[in-house]
Amino acid sequence: MKPERGLIVIGENVHTTRVVLRKGKRVAVEDGAEVVLYTTEDGKQRQLSIPENIRKSNDYEEGRIKHVKIALEAAMTGAGAGADEGMRYLRALVRHQERAGADFLDLNVDEYSIKRAEQIAAMAWLVRTVQGLSRLPVAVDSSSVEVIQAGLEACDGAAERALLNSASLERLDALALAQRHNARVIVTAAGETAMPEGSAERLANASRMVDAARAQGLAFGDIYVDPLVFPASVDKDYGLHCLDAIRALRAKYGAEIHITGGMSNVSFGMPNRRLLNDVFLILALEAGADSGIIDPVASPPDRLLALDRESVPYRLAADVLLGKDADCRSYLRAWRKGELGGGGPRR
Repeated sequence: MKPERGLIVIGENVHTTRVVLRKGKRVAVEDGAEVVLYTTEDGKQRQLSIPENIRKSNDYEEGRIKHVKIALEAAMTGAGAGADEGMRYLRALVRHQERAGADFLDLNVDEYSIKRAEQIAAMAWLVRTVQGLSRLPVAVDSSSVEVIQAGLEACDGAAERALLNSASLERLDALALAQRHNARVIVTAAGETAMPEGSAERLANASRMVDAARAQGLAFGDIYVDPLVFPASVDKDYGLHCLDAIRALRAKYGAEIHITGGMSNVSFGMPNRRLLNDVFLILALEAGADSGIIDPVASPPDRLLALDRESVPYRLAADVLLGKDADCRSYLRAWRKGELGGGGPRR
């Protein structure tokens, strides 16, 4: 199941898009105010204060707290104890991923601000800061090529080569950026104007990107192909589309190229996401993937080997991911009955 060279883990936890739920276990009330609970790198329990600008946001009103954004803002622009706590929080995110087996640390600041100049400044600061905390290479991730460029320019030339996340047919200029900064690159199966419809379109788009990357002088071994993972709750065939594309890509390019993807996308909108994420990663590895953009703390790669594939939860999750469970009915029924584990039915 596991690739001979091992699963290449692109740890996704240093993202300003990441949220914790106000009604979840990681949020508590102290002295009349909500705080985010976390464990430091040395195992101590601490609290991250939630600033007023976050408490006034729509996300907060809807029950979501962007905790990485809080920590980044505090560490980067704050002062005193608040800045120290923000830095301690970021350090914990990095260290926990290191210990869980991450090979890259994916950094994304897109939700730090709606202002491009502030995103650029945040990415440059975050790259420098994380490289000071860890020897792991960074993956510079953004919807903006300008922000990616700022991150690559901030990379320490003596550090291990960075990973550009990502290039696509709608932004081919990112490939030249990767070549110029001697970075590895994730190329996606997105089209020029739309997402791919099925496995054949994924293969066609991804192949064009591999050809374009090779034309820029990038080696096969420096290319990570993302066939794009979509939520199985939206369309029962989305999981199959991605898995079929992975098989086709591996058959076309052989062992030298890397195949990755945002594996947790498959479980959006579903209860017990960890189970679906783990099972999908196993299925993706069996199909030919050798990498994943995942949360290695929530889903340690070594734990995958211990999953019981004959268990009811595994089989129900696999049926969802392989398009065998229409509207996820059997899976959701089992969840409501408390048969999937993971803390019981969602309230």
